[in-house]
Amino acid sequence: MKKYWHVINVGIQNTLVYRVNFIFRSVFALVPLFATLSLWRAIYAGQADDFAGYSLAQMISYYLIVTVVDSLTAVTEDDWQIAADIKDGNISQFLLKPIDYLTYRLCLYGAGRLIFTACAIIPITTFIYFQRHYFILPADAATLGWFALSLAMTGLLQFFMSYTVALLAFWVLEVSTFIFILYAFEYIASGHLFPLDILPAPLANALHWTPFPYQVFFPVNIYLGRTTGGDLYRGLLVQACWVVALYLFARFAWSRGIRKYSAVGG
Repeated sequence: MKKYWHVINVGIQNTLVYRVNFIFRSVFALVPLFATLSLWRAIYAGQADDFAGYSLAQMISYYLIVTVVDSLTAVTEDDWQIAADIKDGNISQFLLKPIDYLTYRLCLYGAGRLIFTACAIIPITTFIYFQRHYFILPADAATLGWFALSLAMTGLLQFFMSYTVALLAFWVLEVSTFIFILYAFEYIASGHLFPLDILPAPLANALHWTPFPYQVFFPVNIYLGRTTGGDLYRGLLVQACWVVALYLFARFAWSRGIRKYSAVGG
Protein backbone atom coordinates (compact mmCIF):
# COMPACT_ATOMS: atom_id res chain seq x y z
CA MET A 1 0.00 0.00 0.00
CA LYS A 2 2.97 2.34 0.54
CA LYS A 3 3.43 2.81 -3.19
CA TYR A 4 -0.20 3.85 -3.62
CA TRP A 5 0.08 6.39 -0.81
CA HIS A 6 3.03 7.78 -2.76
CA VAL A 7 0.83 7.91 -5.88
CA ILE A 8 -1.80 9.88 -3.95
CA ASN A 9 0.88 12.28 -2.70
CA VAL A 10 2.23 12.79 -6.23
CA GLY A 11 -1.31 13.22 -7.54
CA ILE A 12 -2.01 15.92 -4.96
CA GLN A 13 1.19 17.77 -5.86
CA ASN A 14 0.45 17.60 -9.59
CA THR A 15 -3.15 18.69 -9.10
CA LEU A 16 -2.13 21.67 -6.94
CA VAL A 17 -0.50 23.15 -10.03
CA TYR A 18 -4.04 23.74 -11.40
CA ARG A 19 -5.63 25.03 -8.18
CA VAL A 20 -6.45 28.45 -9.70
CA ASN A 21 -8.10 26.71 -12.64
CA PHE A 22 -10.18 24.66 -10.20
CA ILE A 23 -11.26 27.78 -8.32
CA PHE A 24 -12.40 29.50 -11.52
CA ARG A 25 -14.13 26.31 -12.70
CA SER A 26 -16.06 25.99 -9.45
CA VAL A 27 -17.01 29.69 -9.43
CA PHE A 28 -18.29 29.78 -13.00
CA ALA A 29 -20.13 26.47 -12.48
CA LEU A 30 -22.37 28.42 -10.08
CA VAL A 31 -23.65 30.62 -12.94
CA PRO A 32 -25.85 27.92 -14.57
CA LEU A 33 -26.87 26.80 -11.06
CA PHE A 34 -28.09 30.33 -10.29
CA ALA A 35 -30.04 30.35 -13.59
CA THR A 36 -31.62 26.97 -12.76
CA LEU A 37 -32.69 28.10 -9.30
CA SER A 38 -34.15 31.31 -10.75
CA LEU A 39 -36.15 29.24 -13.24
CA TRP A 40 -37.60 27.04 -10.50
CA ARG A 41 -38.48 30.06 -8.38
CA ALA A 42 -40.43 31.42 -11.35
CA ILE A 43 -42.20 28.06 -11.76
CA TYR A 44 -43.20 27.94 -8.09
CA ALA A 45 -44.30 31.57 -8.16
CA GLY A 46 -46.91 30.74 -10.80
CA GLN A 47 -48.48 27.71 -9.10
CA ALA A 48 -49.02 25.96 -5.76
CA ASP A 49 -46.30 25.34 -3.19
CA ASP A 50 -45.77 21.77 -4.36
CA PHE A 51 -44.34 20.42 -7.63
CA ALA A 52 -44.06 16.65 -8.10
CA GLY A 53 -43.90 16.30 -4.31
CA TYR A 54 -41.15 18.89 -3.89
CA SER A 55 -41.56 22.12 -1.98
CA LEU A 56 -39.55 25.13 -3.17
CA ALA A 57 -37.03 24.61 -0.36
CA GLN A 58 -36.65 20.93 -1.27
CA MET A 59 -36.18 21.74 -4.95
CA ILE A 60 -33.53 24.38 -4.27
CA SER A 61 -31.80 22.11 -1.75
CA TYR A 62 -31.86 19.34 -4.36
CA TYR A 63 -29.77 21.37 -6.80
CA LEU A 64 -27.45 22.66 -4.08
CA ILE A 65 -26.70 19.11 -2.92
CA VAL A 66 -26.28 18.03 -6.55
CA THR A 67 -23.50 20.64 -6.77
CA VAL A 68 -21.87 19.22 -3.65
CA VAL A 69 -22.12 15.64 -4.94
CA ASP A 70 -20.72 16.73 -8.30
CA SER A 71 -17.74 18.44 -6.64
CA LEU A 72 -16.94 15.38 -4.55
CA THR A 73 -17.40 12.63 -7.14
CA ALA A 74 -17.36 13.91 -10.74
CA VAL A 75 -14.71 12.60 -13.11
CA THR A 76 -13.06 15.53 -14.86
CA GLU A 77 -10.07 14.57 -17.00
CA ASP A 78 -9.34 11.07 -15.78
CA ASP A 79 -11.00 9.34 -18.74
CA TRP A 80 -9.10 11.51 -21.23
CA GLN A 81 -5.81 10.81 -19.44
CA ILE A 82 -6.43 7.05 -19.39
CA ALA A 83 -7.21 7.04 -23.11
CA ALA A 84 -4.07 9.11 -23.75
CA ASP A 85 -1.94 6.68 -21.72
CA ILE A 86 -3.14 3.82 -23.91
CA LYS A 87 -2.82 5.74 -27.17
CA ASP A 88 0.68 7.05 -26.38
CA GLY A 89 1.96 3.80 -24.95
CA ASN A 90 2.46 5.15 -21.44
CA ILE A 91 0.87 2.12 -19.80
CA SER A 92 3.86 0.00 -20.82
CA GLN A 93 5.64 1.00 -17.61
CA PHE A 94 2.78 -0.43 -15.53
CA LEU A 95 3.11 -3.79 -17.26
CA LEU A 96 6.73 -4.03 -16.11
CA LYS A 97 6.28 -2.85 -12.52
CA PRO A 98 4.38 -4.28 -9.52
CA ILE A 99 1.63 -1.66 -9.67
CA ASP A 100 -1.98 -2.12 -10.67
CA TYR A 101 -3.11 0.45 -13.25
CA LEU A 102 -6.73 0.60 -12.07
CA THR A 103 -5.66 1.22 -8.47
CA TYR A 104 -3.11 3.76 -9.68
CA ARG A 105 -5.79 5.70 -11.58
CA LEU A 106 -8.22 5.41 -8.65
CA CYS A 107 -5.61 7.00 -6.37
CA LEU A 108 -5.10 9.86 -8.83
CA TYR A 109 -8.88 10.31 -9.10
CA GLY A 110 -9.16 10.53 -5.32
CA ALA A 111 -6.31 13.04 -5.12
CA GLY A 112 -7.91 15.16 -7.83
CA ARG A 113 -11.29 15.17 -6.09
CA LEU A 114 -9.62 16.12 -2.80
CA ILE A 115 -7.92 19.19 -4.27
CA PHE A 116 -10.92 20.22 -6.37
CA THR A 117 -13.18 20.02 -3.29
CA ALA A 118 -10.70 22.06 -1.25
CA CYS A 119 -10.66 24.73 -3.98
CA ALA A 120 -14.43 24.69 -4.48
CA ILE A 121 -15.49 24.66 -0.84
CA ILE A 122 -15.33 28.44 -0.35
CA PRO A 123 -17.38 29.52 -3.41
CA ILE A 124 -19.91 26.69 -2.96
CA THR A 125 -20.28 27.33 0.79
CA THR A 126 -20.71 31.05 0.10
CA PHE A 127 -23.40 30.34 -2.49
CA ILE A 128 -25.23 28.00 -0.12
CA TYR A 129 -25.03 30.64 2.61
CA PHE A 130 -26.92 33.10 0.43
CA GLN A 131 -29.51 30.38 -0.19
CA ARG A 132 -29.65 29.37 3.49
CA HIS A 133 -33.35 30.21 3.85
CA TYR A 134 -34.13 27.42 1.38
CA PHE A 135 -31.36 25.00 2.35
CA ILE A 136 -32.54 21.88 4.18
CA LEU A 137 -30.24 20.17 6.67
CA PRO A 138 -30.27 16.36 7.17
CA ALA A 139 -33.01 15.12 9.48
CA ASP A 140 -30.55 13.30 11.75
CA ALA A 141 -27.03 11.87 11.99
CA ALA A 142 -28.16 8.52 10.55
CA THR A 143 -29.41 10.23 7.39
CA LEU A 144 -26.05 11.98 7.02
CA GLY A 145 -24.26 8.66 7.52
CA TRP A 146 -26.31 6.85 4.85
CA PHE A 147 -25.72 9.82 2.55
CA ALA A 148 -21.95 9.59 3.10
CA LEU A 149 -21.99 5.83 2.37
CA SER A 150 -23.98 6.34 -0.83
CA LEU A 151 -21.69 9.22 -1.79
CA ALA A 152 -18.62 6.98 -1.51
CA MET A 153 -20.24 4.40 -3.79
CA THR A 154 -21.26 7.19 -6.17
CA GLY A 155 -17.60 8.16 -6.54
CA LEU A 156 -16.68 4.55 -7.35
CA LEU A 157 -19.51 4.32 -9.88
CA GLN A 158 -18.38 7.51 -11.58
CA PHE A 159 -14.79 6.30 -11.76
CA PHE A 160 -15.43 2.73 -12.92
CA MET A 161 -17.80 3.87 -15.67
CA SER A 162 -15.38 6.47 -17.00
CA TYR A 163 -12.44 4.09 -16.65
CA THR A 164 -14.21 1.39 -18.68
CA VAL A 165 -15.23 3.80 -21.44
CA ALA A 166 -11.66 5.13 -21.61
CA LEU A 167 -10.40 1.56 -22.14
CA LEU A 168 -12.13 1.61 -25.52
CA ALA A 169 -8.88 3.26 -26.62
CA PHE A 170 -7.51 -0.28 -26.89
CA TRP A 171 -9.86 -0.84 -29.85
CA VAL A 172 -10.56 2.59 -31.35
CA LEU A 173 -8.24 5.48 -32.07
CA GLU A 174 -10.52 8.23 -30.74
CA VAL A 175 -12.79 7.73 -27.73
CA SER A 176 -14.08 11.30 -27.38
CA THR A 177 -17.44 10.42 -28.96
CA PHE A 178 -18.04 7.62 -26.45
CA ILE A 179 -17.05 9.88 -23.55
CA PHE A 180 -19.49 12.58 -24.69
CA ILE A 181 -22.27 10.00 -25.15
CA LEU A 182 -21.71 8.70 -21.61
CA TYR A 183 -21.68 12.26 -20.26
CA ALA A 184 -25.00 13.02 -21.98
CA PHE A 185 -26.64 9.93 -20.49
CA GLU A 186 -25.23 10.70 -17.05
CA TYR A 187 -26.35 14.32 -17.14
CA ILE A 188 -29.97 13.44 -17.93
CA ALA A 189 -30.50 9.97 -16.45
CA SER A 190 -28.59 10.60 -13.21
CA GLY A 191 -30.88 13.40 -12.06
CA HIS A 192 -28.32 16.13 -12.60
CA LEU A 193 -30.61 18.13 -14.88
CA PHE A 194 -33.84 17.54 -12.93
CA PRO A 195 -35.17 15.17 -10.23
CA LEU A 196 -36.02 11.85 -11.83
CA ASP A 197 -39.29 11.45 -9.98
CA ILE A 198 -40.88 14.20 -12.05
CA LEU A 199 -40.68 11.76 -14.98
CA PRO A 200 -43.55 9.35 -15.77
CA ALA A 201 -43.53 6.54 -13.20
CA PRO A 202 -42.72 3.68 -15.65
CA LEU A 203 -39.70 5.53 -17.02
CA ALA A 204 -38.47 6.57 -13.56
CA ASN A 205 -38.82 2.98 -12.27
CA ALA A 206 -36.94 1.61 -15.28
CA LEU A 207 -34.08 4.05 -14.75
CA HIS A 208 -33.65 2.85 -11.17
CA TRP A 209 -32.37 -0.49 -12.47
CA THR A 210 -29.56 1.30 -14.32
CA PRO A 211 -26.46 2.73 -12.61
CA PHE A 212 -27.24 6.33 -13.58
CA PRO A 213 -29.66 7.40 -10.79
CA TYR A 214 -27.15 6.21 -8.19
CA GLN A 215 -24.64 8.78 -9.40
CA VAL A 216 -26.67 11.81 -8.26
CA PHE A 217 -30.41 11.34 -7.69
CA PHE A 218 -30.25 8.54 -5.12
CA PRO A 219 -27.68 10.08 -2.71
CA VAL A 220 -29.36 13.48 -2.94
CA ASN A 221 -32.75 11.97 -2.07
CA ILE A 222 -31.18 10.23 0.92
CA TYR A 223 -29.91 13.60 2.13
CA LEU A 224 -33.33 15.20 1.68
CA GLY A 225 -35.00 12.37 3.58
CA ARG A 226 -37.14 11.38 0.60
CA THR A 227 -35.62 7.88 0.46
CA THR A 228 -35.99 6.00 3.73
CA GLY A 229 -36.75 2.57 5.17
CA GLY A 230 -36.95 -0.32 2.75
CA ASP A 231 -36.40 1.91 -0.29
CA LEU A 232 -33.15 3.13 1.26
CA TYR A 233 -31.79 -0.36 1.94
CA ARG A 234 -32.85 -1.69 -1.46
CA GLY A 235 -31.31 1.33 -3.17
CA LEU A 236 -28.01 0.92 -1.32
CA LEU A 237 -27.97 -2.78 -2.25
CA VAL A 238 -28.59 -2.02 -5.93
CA GLN A 239 -25.95 0.72 -5.84
CA ALA A 240 -23.43 -1.67 -4.25
CA CYS A 241 -24.24 -4.32 -6.87
CA TRP A 242 -23.59 -1.83 -9.65
CA VAL A 243 -20.25 -0.86 -8.07
CA VAL A 244 -19.18 -4.51 -7.98
CA ALA A 245 -20.50 -5.20 -11.49
CA LEU A 246 -18.73 -2.20 -13.01
CA TYR A 247 -15.52 -3.04 -11.17
CA LEU A 248 -15.57 -6.57 -12.58
CA PHE A 249 -16.41 -5.25 -16.04
CA ALA A 250 -13.52 -2.78 -15.82
CA ARG A 251 -11.17 -5.66 -14.93
CA PHE A 252 -12.57 -7.73 -17.80
CA ALA A 253 -12.18 -4.87 -20.30
CA TRP A 254 -8.58 -4.35 -19.19
CA SER A 255 -7.71 -8.04 -19.54
CA ARG A 256 -9.22 -8.16 -23.02
CA GLY A 257 -7.78 -4.84 -24.11
CA ILE A 258 -4.24 -5.54 -22.98
CA ARG A 259 -4.15 -8.45 -25.44
CA LYS A 260 -4.56 -5.98 -28.29
CA TYR A 261 -2.11 -3.46 -26.86
CA SER A 262 0.87 -2.90 -29.13
CA ALA A 263 2.81 -0.34 -27.03
CA VAL A 264 2.85 2.23 -29.82
CA GLY A 265 4.85 5.22 -28.62
CA GLY A 266 5.75 3.51 -25.34
